[in-house]
Amino acid sequence: MNDVTLSVKELVGKGYNRFWRFKGRYRVVKGSRASKKSKTTALWFIVNMMKYPDANTLVVRKVFRTLKDSCFTELKWAIHRLKVDGLWEVKESPLELTYTPTGQKIYFRGFDDPLKITSITVAHGYLCWAWIEEAYEISRESDFDMLDESIRGAIPRDTKLFKQLTLTFNPWNEKHWLKKRFFDAESDDTLALTTNYMCNEWLDERDLKLFEDMKNNRPKRYRVAGLGDWGIVEGLVYEDFIEKPFDIDELRRQKNIKSAFGLDFGYTNDPSALFCGVVDNDARIIYVFDEMYEKGFTNEMIAEKITLMGYAKEKIIADCAEPKSIDELYGYGLRRVYACNKGADSVNHGIQVIQNYKIVIHPRCVNFITEINNYCWETDRTGHLLNKPIGDFNHLMDAMRYAVQDVAFGERFSFD
Repeated sequence: MNDVTLSVKELVGKGYNRFWRFKGRYRVVKGSRASKKSKTTALWFIVNMMKYPDANTLVVRKVFRTLKDSCFTELKWAIHRLKVDGLWEVKESPLELTYTPTGQKIYFRGFDDPLKITSITVAHGYLCWAWIEEAYEISRESDFDMLDESIRGAIPRDTKLFKQLTLTFNPWNEKHWLKKRFFDAESDDTLALTTNYMCNEWLDERDLKLFEDMKNNRPKRYRVAGLGDWGIVEGLVYEDFIEKPFDIDELRRQKNIKSAFGLDFGYTNDPSALFCGVVDNDARIIYVFDEMYEKGFTNEMIAEKITLMGYAKEKIIADCAEPKSIDELYGYGLRRVYACNKGADSVNHGIQVIQNYKIVIHPRCVNFITEINNYCWETDRTGHLLNKPIGDFNHLMDAMRYAVQDVAFGERFSFD
């Protein structure tokens, strides 16, 4: 193998010098979209796994199934970017990366199986580091504490190893426990950073134009998604909801339980979103048990995904604004996909009826949880709430309205 000399500074770029050098217990980065936080973190772990021969890493997200297309992919990208592909073994079943010269490993776990987080035993060296991606999804601080406590144990003093947890996320809601714990309280053992797209020197003119358009046309979203500031959420549209595990098969065996599936179309900037729920009209409860949330999906890819999820035979109510897409989905095998109907003031009417229901959300529905915690009423220039929901965090919210239009409201009502 030929020696290759690379400049980490050139690979990482600007904006992350303190992040790269910090060795305290907690390294926390909230950032806007395109702020390089995930790619920089992935590069750091690959570089430092090779630098510290006894270190092992645990990578965690709230739901295990989201790891393969996020952190796992980012770490594979970092390996290739550093031109060390020949030194790493990549496994997808189970998800695992191994630095072959030493046997060090990068493990992947989800909070949906906490026992697997707390029971990791490494074959070589020590479990030193953890990366919690999309840490905003971790709604309970106690779940983080459980992980924090598992990254403990003595390290020999004659090594240069150190224990550290790295958290990366988008700062949607200022009421989240992450703000109080890491950003409001100063500690020598914590590095809390805010980054944004302006430190990403690899964005092209089209990328930058997206942020400039956001700045001019959607200033509230720009402050969060552009500058990385905390989102201020006032006037939530839905307030009666909880996150709680439940057995969907057990629910379906009950009388008067009706399935409800809804689809909102997206592509480049907005995701295509599938809402999967059941409705108990007697108890006035909507249970949310699964979701699809994908950008860049063609209609064929949407149909393939829904089929893989096992919902191809379900009745799905889709956005009627895209009749061509609905026809294509039918052609791809979704024979029970129908267009929703529109009616006067249908958005607000649908919201009002859903507000009469308690919404119970399975913890694996991380995108639904993010949306419902940020879906609020518009405000005027003086800060007064308007009778109109914001145009953000509404993809699964819209899909939910489509899904339950017949089940909860009766066919005489319709929602756009």
